[in-house]
Amino acid sequence: MFIVAVLALMGTMAQLFRKVGPNEALIVYGVRDTRVVKGGGTVVFPMVENFRQLSLELMSFDVAPTQDLYTKQGVAVTVEAVAQIKVRSDQESILTAAEQFLTKAPEEREALIRLVMEGHLRGIIGQLTVEQLVKEPEMVGERVRATCAEDLNKMGLEVISFTIKEVRDQNEYITNMGRPDVARIKRDADIAQAEAERDTAIRKAQAEREAATGRALADQERVLAETLSEAKQAEARRELAIKQAAYQEDIQTQKAKADKAYELAANVRQQQVAIEAVKIDIAARQQQIELETAEIARREKELQATVLKPAEIERQRVETLAHAENMRLSVEADGQASAIRARGEAEAAIIFRKGEADANARRLQAEAYQGYTQAALIDKLMSLLPEIVTAMAAPLARVDKITVVSTGNGPATGLHKLSEDLTRMAAEVPTLLHTLTGVNLAQWLGQLRAVDGAPPSTASTTNHRADAAVDETSPGMKEV
Repeated sequence: MFIVAVLALMGTMAQLFRKVGPNEALIVYGVRDTRVVKGGGTVVFPMVENFRQLSLELMSFDVAPTQDLYTKQGVAVTVEAVAQIKVRSDQESILTAAEQFLTKAPEEREALIRLVMEGHLRGIIGQLTVEQLVKEPEMVGERVRATCAEDLNKMGLEVISFTIKEVRDQNEYITNMGRPDVARIKRDADIAQAEAERDTAIRKAQAEREAATGRALADQERVLAETLSEAKQAEARRELAIKQAAYQEDIQTQKAKADKAYELAANVRQQQVAIEAVKIDIAARQQQIELETAEIARREKELQATVLKPAEIERQRVETLAHAENMRLSVEADGQASAIRARGEAEAAIIFRKGEADANARRLQAEAYQGYTQAALIDKLMSLLPEIVTAMAAPLARVDKITVVSTGNGPATGLHKLSEDLTRMAAEVPTLLHTLTGVNLAQWLGQLRAVDGAPPSTASTTNHRADAAVDETSPGMKEV
């Protein structure tokens, strides 16, 4: 049922839908006011709306007044024209045209438009002459189109074109209007023909005269040319004979010169051959000398390569090996001595630092023992001397082997130099004590020597104790 209802509704809407092509306008009027549909469709509800169609196609009809039209000159003429008119495409013009022509038949509509066109045509022809009508039909059509435009716009129409087909009269004015021109043209034609015949005769005579003059000149020039040609030919023959004689003389001269040059060239070639033979002999001897010189040089080089060069190389090799050995021994000795010295200095510095720390402690102890007598203080310091010397000689106790390389000739060289260094180290002990404790041991020993009758010097005692410490702590020193 639903489908049937839909189909019924669609059928009803199809019956109510009205459409027009692009060449028509649909005017719908009723409860929804008047509306225009051009080239489309719309729904028109029955009983409350109605519609009419208005053609927008081009209308073409003849404009031919039945009565004669009078020109500006008073000549009665009959004019036939063709007009193309259509309704304007805008909605306002379509509504205006519908208001004017919607209920009228096409014949009635064309009759109304024709009356308007004929009236304007009559007024325009009355302002023009017959000559203008005949010779300027485009101007007449343009004036009619411009004059009718305002009135046709009020009807919603526009003039597409207006063309004059024919203009005629009953008094043969138009026919006679062309007779003067025809007579003039005929007269001009006869005159032009006579002038043309005259000009033709004159030009013909001039052409014949010019032809005769040209022939005479041509004959004269021909004779002159022949004469000049014969003269030039004779001159050319004479020049040819002169040139032939000169050529013959030149040939004989060149032949004699060539013969003489050939003899000279033969002699020169013989001399050159002899010179070349001498040069070849000299070159052969020089080559032999060079070969002998090269052989001598080769033998010298061979002698140098086989005898002298190996001997020189062997000598240089031995010298190089000896120099390298000396350098190795020297570097090894310097390295060992430097290592021992550096090690000893490092250990002495350590001992010095330890002694400095111990001296600081002793100094504090000495401040505590300010009540000690001078003899007791000296006895205490003297009891520390062996320990200090032993500590200074302790690094030597750890040396397994000492290699002494002597490079001088003085008394303090070799092993004596080592003993001298040890003695100097022992002699610096009082100075170290003075620095650490502020007690001048040498001064006190001097005072004791003055009182007790010159006991042994502090330096000697210190040296003996240092030597004893070395003997006790350095068994490796016995191996040199």
